[in-house]
Amino acid sequence: MTITDIRGHALSGANADAALAYSDAIRQFSVYAGDPVGAAESLIAAGPGFVMAHALKAWLYLLGTAPAALPVARAAIAAAEALPGTAQERGHLAALRHLAAGQWHLASRVIEDVALENPRDLLALIAGHQIDYFTGNGRMLKDRIARALPAWSKTTPGHHSMLGMHAFGLEENGLYGQAERQGRAALAAEAGDGWARHAVAHVLEMQGRHDDGIAFMREDLASWTTDSFLAVHNWWHLALYHLELGQIDEVLELVDGPITSVAAPQMMDLIDASAMLWRLHLRGVDVGQRWQLLARQYEAGWSAGGYAFNDFHAMMAFVGAGRRDLAEQTLETQSIALLAASDNADFTQQVGYPLMQALKAFGEGRYGDAVRLIRPVRAIAARFGGSNAQRDIIDLTLIEAALRAGERSLAKALAAERVMAKHDSPLAKLFARRAGLSSCGDQAGCDGLTCGIAAA
Repeated sequence: MTITDIRGHALSGANADAALAYSDAIRQFSVYAGDPVGAAESLIAAGPGFVMAHALKAWLYLLGTAPAALPVARAAIAAAEALPGTAQERGHLAALRHLAAGQWHLASRVIEDVALENPRDLLALIAGHQIDYFTGNGRMLKDRIARALPAWSKTTPGHHSMLGMHAFGLEENGLYGQAERQGRAALAAEAGDGWARHAVAHVLEMQGRHDDGIAFMREDLASWTTDSFLAVHNWWHLALYHLELGQIDEVLELVDGPITSVAAPQMMDLIDASAMLWRLHLRGVDVGQRWQLLARQYEAGWSAGGYAFNDFHAMMAFVGAGRRDLAEQTLETQSIALLAASDNADFTQQVGYPLMQALKAFGEGRYGDAVRLIRPVRAIAARFGGSNAQRDIIDLTLIEAALRAGERSLAKALAAERVMAKHDSPLAKLFARRAGLSSCGDQAGCDGLTCGIAAA
């Protein structure tokens, strides 16, 4: 008798109870809640021959991007490879081997092929979607899921997750109306889907609908904060809305509360803390000793050279805390990472290293150097991963550096870009005022009042 998961995929080495528990672990992963890592480890303890339990554990550790996770993931992969498995399971293991070796793009292609043959393999789709995010592959964020959707119906377990992932992919490609519809449909089916909540939050951020965003995030706090390992990131989105509106007290309350009060912060939590503190720093807000605490947390649980996007955010903490020793050490490690035989070497060379140099220059008051370093990179920054909203910090740093460096023409141009993108944004209007931009000219659909510059 073949044992399958709840979507009909054969599970080598599993019994009926393990298959149900595995399906529940995937459900937890799909809503970013619960403890899928603990679930995978329990499955392995109960049945060491369960191939996909080992694979799930490896995916979860590798996608967490923490340096200490790599040996754990490799051990899980090795254990699974010693077991008999299906072609589908072997595909997962091949993709995992590539990812563990730092070959992000090969891992993406291999797990893509797994999903082409098995379009209801939710783990393959989630893992591929996350790799697309980490590599900044906007098109595949959308199309990987779009290809598989015809094989799903509303009654297929986990359908909400497909809608939520598709929503995020649509948003990253600027298809905001479709993205919001898919995201809200996912939440209607499963209110606790943290990724779908996050996808709609992105839409509202990118459209400059900050009041709507605050209302959306606060309307059902329990659904996305209870037992969710994406909660800190979603709190970060709420803080973004308040920051854009200039509500600094509310932002600091969120920073000191749910964003940084996690007992054992994961890498994404540290990234969110860095990104919010740096935004406050750019606004001239004194964040006190918060930088020092964050720098110590990075120092304790992070090492440079694994993933450039993480390193970029660690550099914010080191520059903010005045830890020149750690900043210099990070840049030195980055110069070594450039020689590694991994995709991260490309992420670092093309985007990460110049951006980290720019952060250091900004922290030292060398604003002209920061401008010089950021300008060639901003158009290709997606290559080192993250979302449009996360990478916006690059533009924010560039605008502020241009203003402080006295590069008025560039500052005006960048302010005009931002006002056109977010007509009603108080922050965009603030940049416009500081840059001395009093009119947006005769561009179609922009009469000064429309874009908000004249009223700023």
